[in-house]
Amino acid sequence: MTMMADSNGSPAHPPRIGLLDTLRGAALIAMATYHFSWDLEFMGYLAPGTAETGWLKLYARAIATTFLFIAGLSMALSSQAGIRWPSFWKRFAMIAGAALLISVATRIAMPGEWIFFGILHCMAAMTLVGVVFARRPLFVTALVTVALVAAWIADTFVTPGMLRSASFDQPLLWWIGLTDMPPRSNDYVPIFPWAAAYMSGLTLALIALRTSLPQKLAALGTGGSLLARGGRHSLAFYLIHQPVLIAIAYGLTFVAPPAKPDLAEIHMRQCNPGWCQGMDAKSCQIYCECTLTEMQGQKLLEPFHTGIVKADDDRVQAIANQCSIKALPSEP
Repeated sequence: MTMMADSNGSPAHPPRIGLLDTLRGAALIAMATYHFSWDLEFMGYLAPGTAETGWLKLYARAIATTFLFIAGLSMALSSQAGIRWPSFWKRFAMIAGAALLISVATRIAMPGEWIFFGILHCMAAMTLVGVVFARRPLFVTALVTVALVAAWIADTFVTPGMLRSASFDQPLLWWIGLTDMPPRSNDYVPIFPWAAAYMSGLTLALIALRTSLPQKLAALGTGGSLLARGGRHSLAFYLIHQPVLIAIAYGLTFVAPPAKPDLAEIHMRQCNPGWCQGMDAKSCQIYCECTLTEMQGQKLLEPFHTGIVKADDDRVQAIANQCSIKALPSEP
């Protein structure tokens, strides 16, 4: 089936799909729950690293994937009847401006882990990419999408890190996502591999527009639900929710102060296996116990785990080198 056209023969604007707004609203709620776990960790209710490991790490990646996928769908739908450039540039400016605001705020509040290329930065960049591929022949867009997905699969599952290079280990190139030393940031969503999610949404929507599927989905309604209304104001929700949540988490510290963390336990959990890559289990255990003992002896454990002393501190580096030697298997 070919794409629908209006009475003048031009492509008709597809009907608004309330289900898409609902899904975006549900993703916003999921994002808020993840960010609240981060806030609870920041206030000391959860152990350091909790929000960045295990199922919460997978949860965060699933949320980011969903947002970018939906953004790709939306680009295809909104451009079907032609690009309304004033609206496009206004929307782009809002996203890019919000991304800049996030960068400035986090640079001031947490300079060691500030957000220089997070989900909003990626979405702004992909908006510029998407508007180009939305108007290209479908086979070109589909080919690029397949290549991106294949590259992600190869780099993640086939030969981990095969596409990454030390040539990209410099701040001006971090946004690309091919560095083999990912920088510390509270929200790092580079072009690779996240463009695969956006382009997948864009391509699938372009294919769907050649069928009657958009009209069938629009007929399902749901556009008046609370989730759908929230989904139509996703940018405002994104900017407002985190200050509100962190204020709630901060308020909890006055009502029910968090328990003092066991830094030795936290150290061992973060160290094994995160800090001893390439070591076998026995060597890793020796390394972690050694760094714990040395940091305790030099009274660096608390300053290190509270961020006062950084990983590149000469004392920390000396301990790491000393313990790496100790952990090496002895010669037969």
